[in-house]
Amino acid sequence: MVDPNENYVLDEQVGFLLRLAYQRHMALFMERMTGGLTPTQFSTLYRLREASGPLSQNALGRLVGMDGATTKGVVSRLLARDLIHVEKDGEDRRRYTLFITDTGRRLLDAVLPDVKGSSETTLAPLAPSEREQLLQLLKRLI
Repeated sequence: MVDPNENYVLDEQVGFLLRLAYQRHMALFMERMTGGLTPTQFSTLYRLREASGPLSQNALGRLVGMDGATTKGVVSRLLARDLIHVEKDGEDRRRYTLFITDTGRRLLDAVLPDVKGSSETTLAPLAPSEREQLLQLLKRLI
């Protein structure tokens, strides 16, 4: 009989290692973040600014890789801080469009050094060529 656990080493499993790396990066991000944003809130706000125009809540969620319920919660928290503004879509009254506010833009500008610093610290153990290789490999996985 073959042992199902044979040749399985948890420390060599991609999901386990990605989770550990993610936890480390999250801790570094939150330690440095001076603007009170979570990584998900930062990514959502940043994507909205990148769009340089209004986005539907659904489209924004897709750009950040979130389901509808998560997107709704993140949007609610950003609205409460006046970082984004919501309006009914002019063409489809069932749809809402999201805009980044000046407050949101200023906050992004202020926290960008924090975010860059957390990425730099996360990648610090790697040589520059390894950093680029890791980022390219991760992009291929997603």
